[in-house]
Amino acid sequence: MKEIMKLHEVTLTFHEVLLFEAKDLTIKEGERIGIVGKNGAGKSTLLEMLAGNMQPTKGQISLLDPALSVAYVKQEESSFGIEELEKEQQEWFSRWNIPIAPYDSLSGGEKLKVRLMRGFHSRAGLLMLDEPTNHLDAASLEILVELVNGYKGTIIIVSHDRYFLDRVATGILAIEDKQIISYNGNYSDYKQEREQKRQAQQHQYEVQQAYINKIEHQLTNLNAWSEKAHRESTKQEGFKEYHRKKAKRTDAQVKSKRKRLEQELEKHRIEAVKPEYKVQFQLPDDIKRGKRLAELKNVAKGFGQRTLFKNVNLTLQAGEKVALVGPNGSGKTTLLNILMGLEKANGTVWMSPSLNIGYLTQTVYDLPMDDTPDRFFYQPTFEMRGKVQNLMRHLGFSSEQWAQPFREMSMGERVKCKLMQFILESKDLLILDEPTNHLDLPSRERLEQTLGEYDGALLVVSHDRYFVEKITKSEWLIDNETVALPMTKTIANNSELQRLQLVNEQQEILGKLSFMTPKDPNYSALDQRFNKILKELREL
Repeated sequence: MKEIMKLHEVTLTFHEVLLFEAKDLTIKEGERIGIVGKNGAGKSTLLEMLAGNMQPTKGQISLLDPALSVAYVKQEESSFGIEELEKEQQEWFSRWNIPIAPYDSLSGGEKLKVRLMRGFHSRAGLLMLDEPTNHLDAASLEILVELVNGYKGTIIIVSHDRYFLDRVATGILAIEDKQIISYNGNYSDYKQEREQKRQAQQHQYEVQQAYINKIEHQLTNLNAWSEKAHRESTKQEGFKEYHRKKAKRTDAQVKSKRKRLEQELEKHRIEAVKPEYKVQFQLPDDIKRGKRLAELKNVAKGFGQRTLFKNVNLTLQAGEKVALVGPNGSGKTTLLNILMGLEKANGTVWMSPSLNIGYLTQTVYDLPMDDTPDRFFYQPTFEMRGKVQNLMRHLGFSSEQWAQPFREMSMGERVKCKLMQFILESKDLLILDEPTNHLDLPSRERLEQTLGEYDGALLVVSHDRYFVEKITKSEWLIDNETVALPMTKTIANNSELQRLQLVNEQQEILGKLSFMTPKDPNYSALDQRFNKILKELREL
């Protein structure tokens, strides 16, 4: 294949700290290259460099065909011009169910689709995509896979979606330990080859250590013989010169052997395999107990002539873990904003006055961008300050980032900072809008485990079905302009059917209780049935 880009001795530093470096890398025509690495490794920065938007500190990035056009679809853009649409673009809008409306009125998924449409429609010879699967529902993801695989040019993709990369990638650029390393194949091929390399390196390291231990043992023996020879040279008259020369020869042997070992290690030193990158979250477990946390009664919302949903009657209870699901543009984020009081709607929205809510938005722009963790998480005592710094280390931050402005952090690192805020403030309800979008794989897996163990209530929007299945127990489904528990879905077994029936009855009882007071004649019976259902659900 024809080479279109070369990287030679490339180094990038920020504030004299190395971010990453690459010796010699080549990108060829028609490749689909996935860029992977942990949060903050520099994936989006590398994409900016490859797109020509910034220069490396040292080295050279060469575009071998000066006439090659480059298009770049960013992770997030707060504003984006939608000009007069051509016929083909209108077909794209229809295929991806994007309403023709101002950009700022679209959902996160619809905004991304608009940017992706413009990128693919450019037919650039080199197309850059930064986290293109974020916000996309399953149907849109299938369209994206089809578009990537059918694209005639070269595509470079930053993504944490391993399943997407398995379906489209022909090569991987991995940022590991500040080195950019090239691998052939898709994500699974990369993981397999990487693991084989790690095992081979560990084996070579252990062989080297065994050899070093053997030489060290020989040197210890030679040192003992030398010391003995020196002692003998001072004891026996007439034999001093013999023992002195013997000790001198032994000293020379020790010195020569040690020098040879050091020279050999200098040429062929093999480092021990570094432990895999791990992230630790720990949410508080001293959650306040109550019953109803939030209620929606006859809620309706629309924009202009477009109705998102109407006649919505739902209740969220303490400890409940709910997934809010539906296609792009159905109104999931809007419903979250209504609950948070950020959007007005018809109907009644009630939130418990004592509720302590943590709201993670899709774009994480609500952090003070010029602030730093040391100011944002200010603690008055040395002990409390140490707790925050220790938490940052557990989340994969370096000590230098304690004083780094949020605007210089990656989107994944900003998500972790918001989660830190929730941990420190002991939230008893977490509302999470696409929480895994910008997280690297170790962070996603750890977040899954943490939220699975979390005692508080969760309301989660996510298109990551694996994540949703792991951490939630029920769903609110936006469909046909309403929001309700899904009444039809695949029932894997009798216990799942029983759970669905109990949850439906539970919501019905909560709806009735919300219009009653303890003095009403039926209140006590309904309340007892509600508690019985809670017990049965816990036992399932």
